Amino acid sequence: MTEPLRVVLADDQTLVRTGFRLILGADGIDVVAEATNGSEAVEAVRRTRPDVVLMDVRMPEMDGLEATRRILTAPRALDSAGTSSGAGGTPSSGEPRVIILTTFDLDRYVYAALSAGASGFLLKDVTPEQLTAAVRTVRAGDALLAPAITRRLVQRFTRRGSDTAALHRDLASLTPRELEVLGLLARGLSNAELAGRLHLAEATVKTHIARILAKLGLRDRVQAVIVAYETGLVSAGEHEAGRQPTEQTGAEAGTGISSRHPRPSR
Repeated sequence: MTEPLRVVLADDQTLVRTGFRLILGADGIDVVAEATNGSEAVEAVRRTRPDVVLMDVRMPEMDGLEATRRILTAPRALDSAGTSSGAGGTPSSGEPRVIILTTFDLDRYVYAALSAGASGFLLKDVTPEQLTAAVRTVRAGDALLAPAITRRLVQRFTRRGSDTAALHRDLASLTPRELEVLGLLARGLSNAELAGRLHLAEATVKTHIARILAKLGLRDRVQAVIVAYETGLVSAGEHEAGRQPTEQTGAEAGTGISSRHPRPSR
């Protein structure tokens, strides 16, 4: 029997935690701990080793950004067993994924948290279906945020202050084909679109993306998009020629849910 997905909830608002716990529980997802500030969140992750952390940005004592950094930049420091992380700084399968909770879809803290390794963000008015889909999406290893939304964050916040957790990566390790894939990925193309554009099998595209993430020590596609902009591979405001930007609107833009998931019926 498959073990239930385990979540830590970190938010200083009791009603938010209660509502999310009930929604997750109704879908068979276990909330193994709750935290009212970042310090408690770090301790809860150390104690319970969850699959996913739902992390509020603005909390007392320690905010969600610093807590995310502590959980993800040196995750095995939290592990009393002392298990080492994967090669090149990439996460091992037992490390948690972090979803940032916010009331603003272009909050500068969201960008910094994504740079620090968070796998996406949700607005707090997310629907129950979107919340549970988001948790399952990041647990499966996928990025929650559509590249178009990441691009908006990058355009607004990249290189605007020393408080952002910039991802400095040397792209010299990538092959010409991998650089091409990364550039198109940053412009918002899906795997299927990449395959069509490059005349490759979709499985081959997935292999290229996996190699890019491994070589650059990145957790997911969200960080890959950020790296493409911060290294200058893609310029802010640049879109693929002849292709309209794929900005999401309505419910999808409000939650950051990947376009792979259908929008819940109203």
